[in-house]
Amino acid sequence: MHRILIVEDEEIIRSALRKLLQHNGYEVAVAESVEAATGDYELASFDLIISDLRLPGEAGTSLIGLAPGVPVLIMTSYASLRSAVDSMKMGAVEYIAKPFDHDEMVAAVENILAQRPVGAGDSIDSADMTAADPAQIMYGKCDAMQKVFTLIRKVAPTETTVLIQGESGTGKELAARALHLLSPRATAPLISVNCAAIPESLIESELFGHEKGAFTGAVSGRIGLIEAADGGSLFLDEIGELPPEAQARLLRVLQEGEIRKVGSTQSRKVNVRMIAATHRNLKAMTRTGEFREDLYYRLNVMQIRLPPLRERNGDILGLASRFVARRAELMNKPALSLSPEAMRTLERYRWPGNVRELENAIERASILADGDIITPAQLDLDMEAGDDYDIPSSLVEGDHEQAPPPSRESDTSSDLSLEDYFQHFVLENQDRMSETELAQKLGISRKSLWERRQRLGIPRKKT
Repeated sequence: MHRILIVEDEEIIRSALRKLLQHNGYEVAVAESVEAATGDYELASFDLIISDLRLPGEAGTSLIGLAPGVPVLIMTSYASLRSAVDSMKMGAVEYIAKPFDHDEMVAAVENILAQRPVGAGDSIDSADMTAADPAQIMYGKCDAMQKVFTLIRKVAPTETTVLIQGESGTGKELAARALHLLSPRATAPLISVNCAAIPESLIESELFGHEKGAFTGAVSGRIGLIEAADGGSLFLDEIGELPPEAQARLLRVLQEGEIRKVGSTQSRKVNVRMIAATHRNLKAMTRTGEFREDLYYRLNVMQIRLPPLRERNGDILGLASRFVARRAELMNKPALSLSPEAMRTLERYRWPGNVRELENAIERASILADGDIITPAQLDLDMEAGDDYDIPSSLVEGDHEQAPPPSRESDTSSDLSLEDYFQHFVLENQDRMSETELAQKLGISRKSLWERRQRLGIPRKKT
């Protein structure tokens, strides 16, 4: 059994993460600071250390030097992209921005442990790589997902650029992790970037780096996320949100294998395997000029389409059962189960938010359940809204124009659904709150806030 040390000063996060990892079969120890970790444990005895970046006393990155040979995963909620680059430069094997999804954390842990040699000097053999099989990272019993797994296994060992298409919440980042883990680059970093989460004014600096004095506020030089992925894989999520200037720079990376920092006159070579993802119809965007056609064809060498949950017959209840078991473990509740009526409700619903929405619904119902049975009322699903999102999959992968999100009539009832509440709250407060403040008030990440804006057709406030 793999041993993991969690170093986190916030007791709630520390406890929840411990339960999550124990539920997934790991032996877990905890500490609230670097000093406590070094005083209470022999760091070399662990297979992985997960540490917050900001801790009382020494920073979490100091564990990289204190535990040579033990991979360190850094968690950060402070300027995550910049902190991630700095952490990777110092030797961290991976980073995760808070708040993180449970699936994201488990996949990251599996990724790191699959890469680590069993003993000193050992190399990763085929037996160790079984954990990198896509079926171990993503759940899917239906024919559509089995085809996805087969395609991932075939393309992963190559250097081919991959474009992953699918609606929000279908597991595009998990597919990217599987591609990386099954590739010859598995021991090198996988850098994941959500292009939609970076302000347009900073995207080029974050991706390509900048020289000191390149712009106001550039008090020191920084390497970019592409350079941080040198030798490994770069996953660009929601690549359809890249501005034109960044698209042109990215095309040069794909064509010439080189980058040039903002404010620099010199270029340098990089060896990066590119994996991109989008929920948008990039081909239609090339006809409107929103996306470069030459970049599209460079990215679309091999395409993997992730089916929406409504097309995955038979997988909904399997996923729901996994989420129910996980929530019961994390909440110290007796074994929860779904009532027959709740199961029928889950199967009838159209799941516009896909797997992520299903997990959120199970979490909500697990909290509201008074006993050990989850009922349809506790799932609190808007069945009519779900039907509205029954969009043909051809809009994602075909040559059709992207359909706008369906309009929603105002609810005259005093009882608002969760989606109604979200819409009202954002529209009423976005003029006086930043995106970060809105996300914090709603209890979600900035990425989730952006995804819901896209799904509900709520434009971001112009600044």
